[in-house]
Amino acid sequence: MKRCKWAENVEPIYQKYHDEKWGVPCHDDRELFAMLILESFHCGLSWLLILKKRANFERAFDGFDAEKMANYGNDKIEELMADTGIVRNRRKITAAIGSARAYLETVKEFGSFDSYIWHFTEGKTVKNTDDVFRDRSELSDKVAKDMKKRGFGFMGTVTVYSYLQAVGVINDHETTCYRYNEV
Repeated sequence: MKRCKWAENVEPIYQKYHDEKWGVPCHDDRELFAMLILESFHCGLSWLLILKKRANFERAFDGFDAEKMANYGNDKIEELMADTGIVRNRRKITAAIGSARAYLETVKEFGSFDSYIWHFTEGKTVKNTDDVFRDRSELSDKVAKDMKKRGFGFMGTVTVYSYLQAVGVINDHETTCYRYNEV
């Protein structure tokens, strides 16, 4: 099977992510939120590192329960800072808490996070057809600007672009990749 170049000759966990998750349209609010938090921690780091730590993040952040996360205080922040299983960056941790609050407000406004994130494309996946590497787009610029206004942290246009790829709003599989037409 021909895969995207970045998914060839890589660790099995990375290839499995490519083959089963990356670019698959996601409409589950809990997974959309989990990926949002993981992408915010990915900022400046490798995605492989974040993938390897996903279970630790899930444990540390109460299963990515936004209600619980929104109420974290200083004791929980200190607990997270001491957790060697996750990325221990105070700014990212406090941003994740702020993002949980922003997420809950956004869900209240739109009915679901799925409705919010997919409204930017009217529910349709943007399918790139030219195999040009991108790390941002007009869409990610627009979404990042809106998310920043809502209080989401560590959600610049590059991180948002990566997020939109991950949850299938953007299909950036290479046109020769077997997943391109499957998602």
